[in-house]
Amino acid sequence: MRYIGPYVIDDLSKKMVFVGGPRQCGKTTFAQAVLRLHGGRYLNWDADEDRHVIRSKLWSDHDRLVVLDELHKLPRWKTWIKGVFDTQRALHEFLVTGSARLDVYRRGGDSLLGRYHYWRLHPFTLTEIPRGVSRQDALSRLMSVGGFPEPFLDNDEREARRWRRERVERVLRDDVRDLEGVRNIALLDLLVEALRVRVGSPIVLDRIAQDLQVAHKTLKHWLEVLERMYLIFIVRPYATNLARALQKPFKAYFFDNADVSGDEGARFENLVATHLLKRIHFLEDYSGERIELRYVRDKEKREVDFVVLLNGKPVELYEAKTSDSAPSASLVYFAERLRPRTATQVLLHAPLRTWRKGKLNLTSALALLTPRWATTSVGAIEALT
Repeated sequence: MRYIGPYVIDDLSKKMVFVGGPRQCGKTTFAQAVLRLHGGRYLNWDADEDRHVIRSKLWSDHDRLVVLDELHKLPRWKTWIKGVFDTQRALHEFLVTGSARLDVYRRGGDSLLGRYHYWRLHPFTLTEIPRGVSRQDALSRLMSVGGFPEPFLDNDEREARRWRRERVERVLRDDVRDLEGVRNIALLDLLVEALRVRVGSPIVLDRIAQDLQVAHKTLKHWLEVLERMYLIFIVRPYATNLARALQKPFKAYFFDNADVSGDEGARFENLVATHLLKRIHFLEDYSGERIELRYVRDKEKREVDFVVLLNGKPVELYEAKTSDSAPSASLVYFAERLRPRTATQVLLHAPLRTWRKGKLNLTSALALLTPRWATTSVGAIEALT
């Protein structure tokens, strides 16, 4: 079972559980694994026969767990599931999964506050490797075919390219068109291509808007749509003033590491970003703390790739490098200025060892990005403080 399994099972005894995440990251397989332990019924809104059962609530009273997949496609789904849960919570537990962000998705107006816990499921990373795959092999696969289960396990670059093209087409032409009403899919596809070659670089929307000949407001909306569909995630600059941070250029990364069209350095930076975000999402969903992923850059163009914020306070810095024998000057500078708990330079090509000097760390990806680093306990939160 995947890494969130024990926590989802525990939460099901208290409330509904929503599991969100990118399309084809393993949510259905995960839900069916939980179902085998609990007993119950799996229903998918995309299946015609299941759609009727869902609308008419025809599952059996003996089904302890009811899994509702892609339920967010039902109009006013939040109001619907609220009524179902309020009237049937004594008989059933409910697990709701979907590839759109179930916690923020705007369909349905009734609040579900207090009735559910939300968990986010990510693709495979070095902190979660299937049996039979070594860490070195896993790193190679993450850099070449990405961490989504099907291409990761097949480990075939040609098949991975076909899979990736079909997945993006389904997200854009099915999910985005049906759920968001975006009709200009061709231009949206061009936006995705533009983001692929800009991974790791600050993005100025006006330039892309000019290239695509669309309004700034439209482009901003499209980015929000791509985020809601878990195709990309945005990393904003760190600033003590929120308004200033929103005005500065942001960075965009892909949940599928193989979506990156840049060089090895850009793909490795994206890989580190996905590892950090997976860890942050788990700790947020587990603890309820507010944890954010940002980057930091000043007027002198000193920059560190990632800063982890705990309740608005910088607690960790990370710089991704393919290979470098010395800490970057920017990492040293911001470590002194922001005073985080740790400042780490992560290396793609490096021996399996760690160099430390005070709060500065120089380490290989294989040494850092391990299950122990992403420890699933309250201690992980305490370690950030």
